[in-house]
Amino acid sequence: MSMLGSVGSPAGALRILSVMMGVFLLFMGLDKIDWLMDAGILTQRLQEWRGTAGPVARWYLDTVAIPGAPVFARVVMLGEVAAGAALILGMRVRLAAALALLMVLNFHVASDLIVHYSYLTNPYGLPILGGLLALALAGARLPFSLSK
Repeated sequence: MSMLGSVGSPAGALRILSVMMGVFLLFMGLDKIDWLMDAGILTQRLQEWRGTAGPVARWYLDTVAIPGAPVFARVVMLGEVAAGAALILGMRVRLAAALALLMVLNFHVASDLIVHYSYLTNPYGLPILGGLLALALAGARLPFSLSK
């Protein structure tokens, strides 16, 4: 099968998904560039979420997210940019997607979104998780990738 013929294959469809998810993550990360110099931006957002959080999210915020915010602010921004670039270029797609999935899940738990009915219609919810999960499970050896 030629490379152009592979675009219409399941692997080609996953490659398109990889690029789309990569662009999304890259720009989500670039939108957080201020977090590199000011972790207070993330801390403030986490404190806002804490005010309305349920018990599980409040525990997570108090024991993990808020104390770790100075580190997480940088890790999240760099992680989103790195995962986005890897998905766009097709480098270690399964690993990049799995790590991005964990980052997204952390935000969804911390924001307490994941336990509400409205999560089912949130465009940052199931579509992002589903796309990243599909890539984490089946994103190996995709056409037009730098790594095979």
